[in-house]
Amino acid sequence: MKVEAWAIGKTTEPYLETGIGIFEKRLKNYLPFTWTVLPNAKIKTTAGALLKQEEAKMVLSKLNPDDYLVLLDENGRQFSSVELSRWMEQRLAASDRRLIFLIGGAFGFTPEVYARADMQISLSRLTFSHQMVRVFLLEQLYRAMTILRNEPYHNDGR
Repeated sequence: MKVEAWAIGKTTEPYLETGIGIFEKRLKNYLPFTWTVLPNAKIKTTAGALLKQEEAKMVLSKLNPDDYLVLLDENGRQFSSVELSRWMEQRLAASDRRLIFLIGGAFGFTPEVYARADMQISLSRLTFSHQMVRVFLLEQLYRAMTILRNEPYHNDGR
């Protein structure tokens, strides 16, 4: 199975781009992984609802019926790092063509995107910027892979 992480809009901070690059490279040592930045909506408005609608059209047009879509959402399921690694192991063994993690834009997702999603996960009860979540997600996916391979990156405090 191919694993992809999609984010809407460019990352504006160079330090975040550096972090994304580090973990993207590391992940590719463990699985077929692609990091994709989807363009911002091409409409001139500051209305969140309109921007979300345009982003939704773009995202939904890029999905295949057999893709497993995971939204990064503050109200999603929370995992410990070990629980995420076990979940990843199960998903990677599934018959889906692609496992896609989607980080939305600043205004979140439309009901249509929520309806298409197979799962929602939250990285924390805290709220992070949608740009910072990019690094956090990739780091946690990398951590999950090292846990599955029993490598020393993760320290569970025991």
